[in-house]
Amino acid sequence: MLNIEKELAALRRMKVGQLQEKWLEVFGEPTNGRHKQWLIKRIAWRMQANAYGGLSERALQRARELANDADLRLMPPKPKSHDVRRTVRALPASFTDGSPLLLGMAIERIYKGQVIRVIARENGFEYEGELFRSLSAIAKHVTGKHWNGFHFFGLRNKKEAAQ
Repeated sequence: MLNIEKELAALRRMKVGQLQEKWLEVFGEPTNGRHKQWLIKRIAWRMQANAYGGLSERALQRARELANDADLRLMPPKPKSHDVRRTVRALPASFTDGSPLLLGMAIERIYKGQVIRVIARENGFEYEGELFRSLSAIAKHVTGKHWNGFHFFGLRNKKEAAQ
């Protein structure tokens, strides 16, 4: 008979690599999981299920009912377009201290097949004739979700992002 306390103590003493080997032993397939506590819980559950039996037939039937095929996605999501085009037109004066933007700079980004074209103005950013206070506000207006405007338009400095 299985002594679960003894088995749990042995699992807790194992390193992640050893737990992955134990996983292979009890599940019959490898795992790429590396979270020690998660591995211990799953292995202990499987050892108990193997020793005392798994879910009842009634529980298995209910699980099948809940996993209705109609709720499954049949088509993969469309790939996200990260095509970002920028062009500089006009004034060489700096837009803000440390900003890569210049007054009059036109920034273009293709989002879901639509060209999003923004022009940097002295008091904000112009998009479709409307003035916005920030690039983030435009990104939220376009997508309906909060974005960092510099990230959305591909303006982040690679060196700054790494720091």
